[in-house]
Amino acid sequence: MSAFRMPGLPERVTIYEVGPRDGLQNEKTIVPVADKAAFIARLAAAGLRTVEATSFVHPKWVPQLADAEELLAVMERAEGVRYPVLVPNERGLDRALRAGVTHIAVFASATESFARRNLNRTVAESLAMFAPVVTRAKENGLWVRAYVSMCFGDPWEGEVPIEQVVSVAVRLMELGCDELSLGDTIGVGTPGHVTALIGALGEAGIGAQRLAVHFHDTYGQALANTLAALRCGVTTVDSSAGGIGGCPYAESATGNLATEDLVWMLHGLGIQTGVDLPALAATSRWMATRLGRPSPSRVVQALPVEEEQ
Repeated sequence: MSAFRMPGLPERVTIYEVGPRDGLQNEKTIVPVADKAAFIARLAAAGLRTVEATSFVHPKWVPQLADAEELLAVMERAEGVRYPVLVPNERGLDRALRAGVTHIAVFASATESFARRNLNRTVAESLAMFAPVVTRAKENGLWVRAYVSMCFGDPWEGEVPIEQVVSVAVRLMELGCDELSLGDTIGVGTPGHVTALIGALGEAGIGAQRLAVHFHDTYGQALANTLAALRCGVTTVDSSAGGIGGCPYAESATGNLATEDLVWMLHGLGIQTGVDLPALAATSRWMATRLGRPSPSRVVQALPVEEEQ
C-alpha cells in the first residue's frame, strides 16, 4: 500500500489495544486463560506496545475476566510493552498491586445515568471513590489512565453537553491521572463534535498530548472521528483487535474501532505505528475461531489470508 501524507497529522500514533479487556469482557464465550495469554502475546508480537490485559472489576459483574490474577501470573511480558489493567476501586487496586501491575486505568462517566447503571453511584460519588485509588497508585509509582464514557451521547440522556464532559475530565485529571481517554460509548460522535470537545478541553488546561480517543462505530464514524482527533494533535487511539467488544451497559453500542481498520488508515497516511498488519489480522482471525464467529473488522475480512502468514 502506498502512503500519502496529509498536512497537520502526527508522524507517529500510539495504539492503545483494548481487545483482551474491553473486547473479551463483552463476549458471551468465556475464553480460557491459556487463549487469553496467547492472544496478548500475539498482539505484542505484532508490534502493539500497549495491550490492556484484564480488569479487576468484581467477577459478579464481569465474569469473563474473573481469572485476572491467574492470567497475570502466566502471561508473557514482552520488553517495552505496557500491560494496563482496569481498576474500579481500592480493592481492585490492592489486587493489582499484589499482581505486580505497573499501569492501571479507572473508568468514569460523563453522565449521571450511566454512572448509576455502570458504577451504582453518582458522578460525584464515583470521583470520590477514584480519588484514593489514584493517590495510592501514584504513591506506588503506577501510571494511571482515566476513561470517561458517554462523552458525546448517552442512550438515556441524549446529547451530552461539552461543558459537562469538560467538568468531569478536569476533576479526573486534578486527581493526578496521567492520561484521559474520551469514550464515544454509543458511537454517536461526529468529527465536528470531536474537534469542539478537544478544543474545549484544551481551553480548560488538558492538552491534546494528554488525551486519547476511544470510538465505537455504531454510525460508521469511528475512523472519521479518529482523523479529526489526530488533526487536533491527539496521538493515542484506543482500538480492539478484530473489532471485538462493545459496552454491556449501552444496548445500542456496537463494537470498538477495529485495530486493523485503524492501522490500514494510519499506514495509508504515512503515520508510523510499529504494527505488523498481516500478523495482527492473523491474530484476530485466530481469536475469532475461539469466539465462534467471524471478525467484524473490514480489513480482516478483506485482507487475503495468504498475506497474513
